Amino acid sequence: MARFLRPLLRGTTYTRLLHLWVPMLIVSVWLFISPDTPYAPALALIPVGLVPALRTGEGVQARLLLTPGEEGSGISVAPSATWRDRGRTVLWLEVRMALGWVTAFACVWLPVIAFQLIEIARGRVPDDVWVLKEASPSGWYAVLAPLPLIALYGAIVGLGKVVTSTARALLGPSPAERLAALEERTEQLLERNRIARELHDSIGHALTVAVVQAGAARAAGDPAFTERALGAIEETGRAALEDLERVLGVLREAERPVSGRPTLVDADRLWESARASGAKVDAEVTGPLETVPGPVSREGYRILQEALTNVLRHAGAVPVRVRVRVADGTLDLEVRNPLTAAVSGPGRGSGLRGIRERAALLGGRAHTGPDEGDWQVRAELPLG
Repeated sequence: MARFLRPLLRGTTYTRLLHLWVPMLIVSVWLFISPDTPYAPALALIPVGLVPALRTGEGVQARLLLTPGEEGSGISVAPSATWRDRGRTVLWLEVRMALGWVTAFACVWLPVIAFQLIEIARGRVPDDVWVLKEASPSGWYAVLAPLPLIALYGAIVGLGKVVTSTARALLGPSPAERLAALEERTEQLLERNRIARELHDSIGHALTVAVVQAGAARAAGDPAFTERALGAIEETGRAALEDLERVLGVLREAERPVSGRPTLVDADRLWESARASGAKVDAEVTGPLETVPGPVSREGYRILQEALTNVLRHAGAVPVRVRVRVADGTLDLEVRNPLTAAVSGPGRGSGLRGIRERAALLGGRAHTGPDEGDWQVRAELPLG
């Protein structure tokens, strides 16, 4: 019983009833003007529905009254962009008008019938309700009086659901709007993935350097070495904080430019950071790094950063050979280090996958794995 009466406690039931009654306000005004043509408002809705902006108004009203407070109501508020949208809007207006007539009939006559049933039970037979004209006075009619009210309750709830479903079908997003929404969602997901890679690369590199430096300082027992290690940890931490601020800036300001992100021109700080952690870095740069397009240069920097982070994390303080070459419309990146026993720590999976994803997004390719006794990370990125 409580479940049956639950719609009575929902505000949506009454806002939907109001939505169904709105067309009848127009009809009632028209009936004062011309009671012989009650169909005229329905005919007038045909040219009105062809106005593109009307779809916006109907969508806003439907969201407000039919699905109040719902996220993803499935009702569009964009103006009609095609003749198909205009046709759906006209059909919606006509269906809404028809459902309004049914609602008005139910809300007026069902309470009247319930009242007249009570009157018959009291011995008064009405002559203005054709379904009860032939009734004979009897107390049993009082038992039937609640039935029209129950029917009214069902009609209000049922018609509210029908008009909501119809609104979603006729005022819902068009195929073009769905495609635009899908493209926007895809862009958001790509941006989130890019931000996740940024955080993984910059913060992961900084933490790896800090852990390696701290471990080396504790094992060395040399105050001078410890002082240098602490300085390297401080410098790496500052750089990581700068990277973190840039990434968070992208989250706060969608239109913020990415030009502040590090590029291959700043790669020297990667070598210095790795050397400060004990790695023997042999870096060779060939070609003008300044001519590398911004997106390629930024992703190239992150690829080198992730590769060096993996070296420190999994191989420790070992010789590392880094080659950066710009020639023939291609940026070649290579990081090699001797294969050693794995150092305890997280696996390589997400980092190497990120390197391959970065290369693929730029139309390039990346290879990671053993090569002639070394561990090799190599990426080829097109410059145009």
